[in-house]
Amino acid sequence: MLGILYDIHGNLDALNPVLADAAGVDRWLLGGDYGAVSPYPLETLARLRELRNATWIRGTRERWRLEPAEDRPEVGETYERFDGQLPEDAVQWLYSLPPQAELDGVLYVHGSPLADDDSFAAEPQEGEERLLAGVRDRTIVFGHSHLQFRRPGPNSSDLVNPGSAGMPLDGDRRAAWATWDGDFTFRRTEYDFEAAAAAYRAMGGDFAEFAARRIEKGSD
Repeated sequence: MLGILYDIHGNLDALNPVLADAAGVDRWLLGGDYGAVSPYPLETLARLRELRNATWIRGTRERWRLEPAEDRPEVGETYERFDGQLPEDAVQWLYSLPPQAELDGVLYVHGSPLADDDSFAAEPQEGEERLLAGVRDRTIVFGHSHLQFRRPGPNSSDLVNPGSAGMPLDGDRRAAWATWDGDFTFRRTEYDFEAAAAAYRAMGGDFAEFAARRIEKGSD
């Protein structure tokens, strides 16, 4: 059984219960946004590195550390404020991860085949076929939006978002993830979201408060 984790965002209070809940999982797909700019960046990375038979791909947080988002100056300011949370070798290793992977005929990306920071909405949108970047007739698993859903997409695609393990935004505060064993199963795991929000808030600053409120509400 394949366990699928996206968008952990350094929420160790959620990650540990998810892993404890993963009976039967013997391999992993890790979909990016692991721990950069969070209360537990090193601890999250160390915990994930303990997983056997894990396939990693890069998310926006891993890329933005070395490729600042020019259209989002607040992102660069946040990275500057918390510079040094990860050692440089870890920053380089995470940046070097591939942007996509294929397992069992399924394509895994962070945001979409087009870009890691541009993703599919939960409901069909006009012109969304551009996000496929020419991909057709495929099942595509992606994250970035922190919304757990599955629906048909353009070009005969099957779009699957397992949701966010560390910062779900679909109104359900429980950690969201998925498994694949011939087909996908969406999963939710209870965890101490109040402790997670407090850990973020203790970092100080506007971004930490923003993240803490997201965790408390399970939405924006």
